[in-house]
Amino acid sequence: MRVYQRKLSILVVGLMLLTGTGVLWAGKSKKLDDRQRAIHALNRLTFGVRPGDVDRVLAIGIDKWIDQQLQPERIDDTALDGRLSQFRTLKMSTREIVEKFPPPQLVKAVAQGRAPLPSDPVQRAVYESQISRMQEKQATANDGATPDTSMGRRETRQFAAAKFDELVDLPANKRMEAILKMSPGERREFVQGLTQQQRLKLFESFSPEQREQLLALRSPQLVVVTELQQAKILRAAYSEHQLEEVMTDFWFNHFNVFIGKGPERYLTTSYERDVIRPYAMGKFKDLLVATAKSPAMLWYLDNCQSVGPDSDFARYGPERLERMAGYARRRRPQLTPQRVEQIKKNMPKGLNENYARELMELHTLGVDGGYTQKDVTEVAKVFTGWTIKQPRRGGGYEFDERRHEPGSKYVLGKTIKHSGEKEGITVLDMLAHHPSTARFISKKLAIRFVSDDPPETLVDRMADTFLKTDGNIREVLRTMFRSEEFWSPDIYRAKVKTLFEFVVSSIRATGADVETALPVIQTLNKMGMPLYGQQPPTGYPMKAEAWVNSAALLNRMNFGLAMAAGRQPGVAFDPQQLTSTDTADPGASLWQLERVLLSGEVSDQTHSTIMKQMEDPKFTRTEALNTPTSSTRVITGLILGSPEFQRR
Repeated sequence: MRVYQRKLSILVVGLMLLTGTGVLWAGKSKKLDDRQRAIHALNRLTFGVRPGDVDRVLAIGIDKWIDQQLQPERIDDTALDGRLSQFRTLKMSTREIVEKFPPPQLVKAVAQGRAPLPSDPVQRAVYESQISRMQEKQATANDGATPDTSMGRRETRQFAAAKFDELVDLPANKRMEAILKMSPGERREFVQGLTQQQRLKLFESFSPEQREQLLALRSPQLVVVTELQQAKILRAAYSEHQLEEVMTDFWFNHFNVFIGKGPERYLTTSYERDVIRPYAMGKFKDLLVATAKSPAMLWYLDNCQSVGPDSDFARYGPERLERMAGYARRRRPQLTPQRVEQIKKNMPKGLNENYARELMELHTLGVDGGYTQKDVTEVAKVFTGWTIKQPRRGGGYEFDERRHEPGSKYVLGKTIKHSGEKEGITVLDMLAHHPSTARFISKKLAIRFVSDDPPETLVDRMADTFLKTDGNIREVLRTMFRSEEFWSPDIYRAKVKTLFEFVVSSIRATGADVETALPVIQTLNKMGMPLYGQQPPTGYPMKAEAWVNSAALLNRMNFGLAMAAGRQPGVAFDPQQLTSTDTADPGASLWQLERVLLSGEVSDQTHSTIMKQMEDPKFTRTEALNTPTSSTRVITGLILGSPEFQRR
């Protein structure tokens, strides 16, 4: 009961803090001073202010620091490279990822003898484990009961614990050899039954490749997804190219794809690396063309399935489908009639307007950009034939003339003459240079960096720069960062952080070390913002209304308290890094931490609420606030949950 009351007390205080007011102190003055300008620049151009950042920016000069961030290629980021080196999939081609971490379709092909098992023993073990799992699932579906080869949860944990005790003291290579000697089913059960602590212990002295291979025994696809997610957290938390990371996050959200749709688990790594990141501060048209040709976008918005109504592919109709199905049957006599029907069902059949609609509504012109439903249909015809070669095997973009709609098209009052693939480039060029696009993109950037309702005068100047510089994103940003509106006291600390921004800014503000980002990923999933997991093409919202609700605020407070108390798995926080002197006095600790974590800009309401909680005898007794470390931890957690810290 005592523990329950203690936790309840903390959570109640957290809710009081999070729903409090009194954030915009700067609005009382007519102009930001230099220190506030540095804080503002850091809050808007990075994922959070680290201890010492404000002084560093002031020493460099605010304008010079912003210029450096606009040219990330000139900033050394080798420390981050060391953190990312453990994730090998980040540098693999999509085809290589598919081969080393096989999707179910490839596993099934190997099981049916349509593809060979790899000769490498470790990679072979990955395939064997997945084939075993697939066969058990099939047996379950056919018999309606769990086969004898499958263990229950309790048995799996017990089996894994026993094997762990046998292996944990062996050298890394001997450990891997022993795992490979297990049967496919045993290997899978072993990896699946390990606790998080056992898995981390087992990974000690393993190479990155060995860690990947061990996790792949359980789920190859999960390795690919979680490495990308972990890299995103580490980049946001530790990269010196902070503005580039913010812009990469912005553009991925703008050109959103959902990692949970089919082969997107394998396509998203290349999408962010080869499509979004290289053009994050380049020319908008280059970014638009890159996304249009990306297998991830072609699959996500179904354009790879789009067929022109009068194309060669469509004119054959049912007769062509029957012929193609017959060809498949002759090539693979083992195909069942049901599988043949499935092949026919999956063959492209008609025009798909999904990409055309989102291209104009979400990617370029905006919902009020002046296009009609007729334009959507015509643009869809333009992009017929833009497809993917072997999407489930990691193939890339290709143009299939047989699927392309012949004849001229009419888009936004202009005639697009028949020219095959070039029609799409013509339309993308038209959209990239349209005044509505300039304004739509400029306003969205202003919403991210300035306010939920940015001044029209600022948006107009940014749009003018967009048109004059051929859509140069870096110059549009420069126009915004040099504007009076960007430095207005009214917007200082007024943007509410998304959950991702809050979690990463907590790590940065406290100087915490992310030893493994997997638990942080799981925390974000529970909080309601899974990375790369937004299903609608709109991406995650940037305005406060989407993130300010009781459940979200409670989740933020719980994360802040857990991380500060050392209870957030995977994140190591040393309280002594935040205070210059050791003191068990909560008042003195609060004073110091307010300056470290919030530059001393705390409302009277927040300060008095925390102080009141710290002076409560019951709270003091249960939290054992008689040591500097415990006092620092508790106060840090409460400040991370404050309304001031929720804003940037």
